[in-house]
Amino acid sequence: MKRSRRRNNKRIEITPKYLLLALTILCVILMVLSLFVDGMFKPVRDFANTFIKPMQKGVNSVGSWVESKADALRNYDAVLAENEELKEQLIAYQTEIAKYQQETYELERLQNLYRLDTQYTDYNKTAARVIAKDTGNWFDVFYIDKGTDDGVVTGCNILYGNGLCGIVTDAGDDYAVVRAIIDDTSNVNAMVLPSEAICNVSGSITNYNDGYLIAENIDKDAEIAEGDQVVTSYVSNKYLSGITVGYISKIENDSNNLTKTAYITPAADFSKIQEVLVILDLKKTVTE
Repeated sequence: MKRSRRRNNKRIEITPKYLLLALTILCVILMVLSLFVDGMFKPVRDFANTFIKPMQKGVNSVGSWVESKADALRNYDAVLAENEELKEQLIAYQTEIAKYQQETYELERLQNLYRLDTQYTDYNKTAARVIAKDTGNWFDVFYIDKGTDDGVVTGCNILYGNGLCGIVTDAGDDYAVVRAIIDDTSNVNAMVLPSEAICNVSGSITNYNDGYLIAENIDKDAEIAEGDQVVTSYVSNKYLSGITVGYISKIENDSNNLTKTAYITPAADFSKIQEVLVILDLKKTVTE
């Protein structure tokens, strides 16, 4: 008796997917019947309108939602592919821009070098590239890619920026060593224009760190002023005359009351030298 009761208490469970399938089949049958029989199955059509159509709308809504999600997924994949393509294009464009910028900078440097060349047409010159430098922040001693094979020898004057850069102190077949006028061992015999007052411009890395070089031993009665041009002197035994060294930014009277000292802003920037002009003509000196 107990076993029979247990059997009678079991429930038959219908899974949702089978229930949905049954309802779908019923909907299809009712819609087909409503197409062929007009009057007899009016109640059936009313039933279909009342219960089946809302269900159909729900199914359509679910289908539309699923389709929209599928479209969105396909669009997402397309967007990812397009994004990767755009990234590759961006890298290519950035590479091209960097190349154009480098070429623009080089063109600008060469144009500046050409303008400098036109300022000193009386001298034979050749262009050279800097290939190395000594340690430190400034280009006080550096090396160029032209040597004796190109006519570059010890004593050749070097131009850069708007004027004098330095002088060749040693030369090999295909290289040369340049000592800039800011180097501590440099000494330039110069004069101030328009007064033509003779002075001596001493190199000093310490002073150049502060943005200037010093022109010493200027006659106290010399008529000089801030902004006057300082050029290499005709009495210099190493430098050709008339090459711009810099411009006076400040003047002080010396304690001996016999001379003046002028602070010079150099005509060249010694922080980033890449190309220079080498004057192949040497200063003529008197030998005993």
